[in-house]
Amino acid sequence: MIDETTFRHESDKALESLKQALFRAEEEGGFEAEEKNGVLNVLFEDGAAKFVFTPNTPVRQVWISALSTSFKLEWNEASKAFTLAKTGEDLRTLTERLLREQLDDPSITLTA
Repeated sequence: MIDETTFRHESDKALESLKQALFRAEEEGGFEAEEKNGVLNVLFEDGAAKFVFTPNTPVRQVWISALSTSFKLEWNEASKAFTLAKTGEDLRTLTERLLREQLDDPSITLTA
């Protein structure tokens, strides 16, 4: 497990990068991204759903609440990214897939 200082630095960096990618995609995507008190939220135009991204320092994970599921991403030293152990997806790839599923739109892309 990475130390707390490294976790905070890497999770802040990863969530900021994701936030910027979401901002770029939101005009065409049917959603809006906002950050409040270190928590990143994705709100959908239909108001029916919300994705929540939070760093969880005690367990050194980035948590995503989306599609009635909790996804817990852990730091992968080899890829230098937070990844979902079950699928190997990194934070951006997983978020892109979840957005596509929620909006039923395979064209949504989150670019770096």
